[in-house]
Amino acid sequence: MPYTVTPTEIPDVLILEPKIFRDARGFFLESFNARDFALATGKEQHFVQDNHSKSSENVLRGLHYQIKNPQGKLVRVTEGEIYDVVVDLRRSSKTFGKWVGVALSSTNMKQLWVPEGFAHGFVVTSAEAQLLYKTTDYWSPDHERSLLWSDPSLGIKWPIKGKPILAKKDEEGRLFVDSEHFE
Repeated sequence: MPYTVTPTEIPDVLILEPKIFRDARGFFLESFNARDFALATGKEQHFVQDNHSKSSENVLRGLHYQIKNPQGKLVRVTEGEIYDVVVDLRRSSKTFGKWVGVALSSTNMKQLWVPEGFAHGFVVTSAEAQLLYKTTDYWSPDHERSLLWSDPSLGIKWPIKGKPILAKKDEEGRLFVDSEHFE
């Protein structure tokens, strides 16, 4: 099997661990292979965009989603470490309103599959971090929404030192109860 796949507490959100070939020179891994992804997850996905993000310690980005043109995301870290969080915004789901958090790093090389219908965000827990993520739909700024990262009704346990560094849109995110959801 090309990946080890571990479901999270939200079964549709998956942790993928690629097969890594290590030797004295370093390592090699396939970061994505459509056939192997489908075999490992049972999901055939068409990715249309790759994004690359670099942030400093305590930068928190999220929780973002697109109400139209929702994006599935395959997230991995190439430098440093993050705590990645997803919130289920699908009303028809048994896990609606639940969240899951996963440590992703350049050391553990885990990837996180976030299906459409979830808000997504992360906080950098190392001096800096770079992550790459593939998306199943294009960025659509008119449909982008921010769920408030600190919403007390969600109770997300962010591993933050002091106050996080936020973009204005993340400071002004909406409470879960007031946000737009998916069916």
